[in-house]
Amino acid sequence: MSDQPMEKKRRLTLLLIIVVLQVLFLGGIATSYYAVGWFGTEIKIKTVPVDPRDFLYGDYVTLGYEISTLNPQLWRESANKPSQGEAVYVLLKPSANGLYEATGIYRNKPSTQAGEAVLKGTVDYSWDDLLRIEYGLERYYVPEGTGKELEREARNMIVRVKIAPWGQARINGLEEVTPS
Repeated sequence: MSDQPMEKKRRLTLLLIIVVLQVLFLGGIATSYYAVGWFGTEIKIKTVPVDPRDFLYGDYVTLGYEISTLNPQLWRESANKPSQGEAVYVLLKPSANGLYEATGIYRNKPSTQAGEAVLKGTVDYSWDDLLRIEYGLERYYVPEGTGKELEREARNMIVRVKIAPWGQARINGLEEVTPS
């Protein structure tokens, strides 16, 4: 009979351990998102227009990037170019205007020099004359009611992206292109 209180105590301890592990797991997910903002390097990427009929879905805007449609000549591997669904790494370097441009596409994450950045993406489709790559940055959630204004301005927008040292990326904001 003395085993019953001990068994109850073990069950409560096990339940407490399970709850703590779940809280730690969820906290880790949230922390990893915010850590990109704390430790990430900011780059700027030029957007390109997306078909206006499909541009706005609810409270997010669909974005397209100049670095999403790339010339297959940027493929830096000796093997065949990547196929649909394959993960790739795109090496980015800043141009004279401060916007980052693609300079190479790799199967494995390349080493970088000062000022360079690497975005991980997935090949959406691959043709002879272009590679279409998605980065997971194609949706930008906006405050309710502001999407229509962004839809009109999307042709002249630059996206600020933060890339953490471990490769995770997130949109940090939008800014209008200033006429030169």
